[in-house]
Amino acid sequence: MLLDAQRSILIVIDLQEKLIPAIHKGDQVVANSGKLLEGARRLGVPVVVSEQYPKGLGPTVEEIAFKLPEETKTFSKLTFSAARSEDFVRELTTLRAEGRDQMVLCGTETHVCVLQTAADLLAADVSVYLVTDASGSRSENNRNAGTERLSHLGAQCVSSEMVLFEWLEAADSEEFKEISKFIK
Repeated sequence: MLLDAQRSILIVIDLQEKLIPAIHKGDQVVANSGKLLEGARRLGVPVVVSEQYPKGLGPTVEEIAFKLPEETKTFSKLTFSAARSEDFVRELTTLRAEGRDQMVLCGTETHVCVLQTAADLLAADVSVYLVTDASGSRSENNRNAGTERLSHLGAQCVSSEMVLFEWLEAADSEEFKEISKFIK
């Protein structure tokens, strides 16, 4: 099934100040997550953000925080899975009641917090789309292991461009012109 901007929620997991410098190709993860956020903002896709122990790992990196839509909900957590946070689950339940049943995930670390969040969502019978070029771990091996495991669990593995073009659906809109500028 293709992604639909009217059915999607973008979930940004733990793109935090003290974690990103340790992530393999962390600059690319942040850049591609930023593109997703720009697309989400322009197309009205709600965004939910988690921060793992922000007292220790700091807040969401500035490049991402700057691009968050105004109505974005950010949740602190200590569990690795964001889906085990009551506030996070309450927000997703509200958005799902509006017909949003496609969870698009990006963030860190692919083999820990992203994987556990996605696994819990899949266990709740929710469609999960892992944006592989907007997710990372400290090592490439751990990132690849997390991606492979999520694929076996039933997550759809997609790229940031796949997400954006599926959300757009066609090239005859003003949004396409705007979004195509930062995809290049």
